[in-house]
Amino acid sequence: MGADQYATSDAVRDLLEAVQGLDARFLRGDRAVEDPQQVLEGYKWMFSILQVALDCYVWADPANPRFVEIVGPYKKWGGDNSDAFYQHAPLDPSRTYRVTGQKGDAAYLSLTVYGGPRDGRYSERIVGTVNDRDDLDIGPDGRFELMLGPARPVGWDGPFLTLDPDAVVAITRDYLGDPVHGRRCAWHIEAVDPPARWREDDADLARRFRAALTWVTDQANLVPIGLGEPNHIDEPYPVQQVTFGWAAGDAAYAMGSYDLDPGEALVVRGTSPECAFWNLCLWNQFMHTYNYDYEPCTINGTQVAPEADGSWTIVITADDPGHPNWLSTVGHPRGRLWFRWFYPAETPDAPTAEVVALADVPPPPG
Repeated sequence: MGADQYATSDAVRDLLEAVQGLDARFLRGDRAVEDPQQVLEGYKWMFSILQVALDCYVWADPANPRFVEIVGPYKKWGGDNSDAFYQHAPLDPSRTYRVTGQKGDAAYLSLTVYGGPRDGRYSERIVGTVNDRDDLDIGPDGRFELMLGPARPVGWDGPFLTLDPDAVVAITRDYLGDPVHGRRCAWHIEAVDPPARWREDDADLARRFRAALTWVTDQANLVPIGLGEPNHIDEPYPVQQVTFGWAAGDAAYAMGSYDLDPGEALVVRGTSPECAFWNLCLWNQFMHTYNYDYEPCTINGTQVAPEADGSWTIVITADDPGHPNWLSTVGHPRGRLWFRWFYPAETPDAPTAEVVALADVPPPPG
């Protein structure tokens, strides 16, 4: 057979053409980015979303799935952060799955099943969520097990999540206070009744490449995001009852921005309600973190040095001002701030933001 006889050939060509044109979105037009650092990050973002598309739609097999990483230091997109590990597994709602894991040092972990289309478009709703606070029976050794399926298996009385007919994917989250040295959660998924054999099929593979194309195109339509009101933090969103895409269903969020001249700092003050985990990340306009391998551009509730009254002060500026809660702009004069609070006892109050000269940065706590 020649190349023109394969449906997959056309699907692959269309995907490659779409990727080739992605840089036009951030180089020209009304959403062009001005920061040279962000332009270069945009080229890396192009291949991050392509990598995720291939992992989640081309290689993924709901008949016999495995969890794969979808964000990380070299896979930045869609609101990643330095403290979290996210994994993805495709689901067939007619099948039954066993999920096992070991908690490690996770401050928060969850598995969320999303429902929606199967053609590469983002999920439309949360089918169900289990987390370490309410749902998982975690043993003394940190191990746990749960089942997913259209109906509870006979004889299984442990944690179970029903797969509605539109269930398409499971996403795991585990957050660590010390993501560099801490032991992350170990997740494993297996189909109880996988097929005996596998053979590639041209029509099905073409469909999967088309889904990858849809994913890449839809992600590209979301960014670059605007920078919003400078040096301001919006009112936090409460824990959502309805969510879009692969957002968590048990977190509150707040977005802000900074726009600083040389010699200036943004002083952010606030409090956090009782919660499983919270952090603040600096993002570019592609909704991904700066490079946190060299300078601190994210901070979490375990790392922050609190004030005597339990509040906190975070200082955002280009160079280290000698404050323990310093976040570096990593060469970005403008950027986004993103707060998240998992399992908060109440919706957080909006943090405040104030631009000061470096000489007026407040002293360290205590």
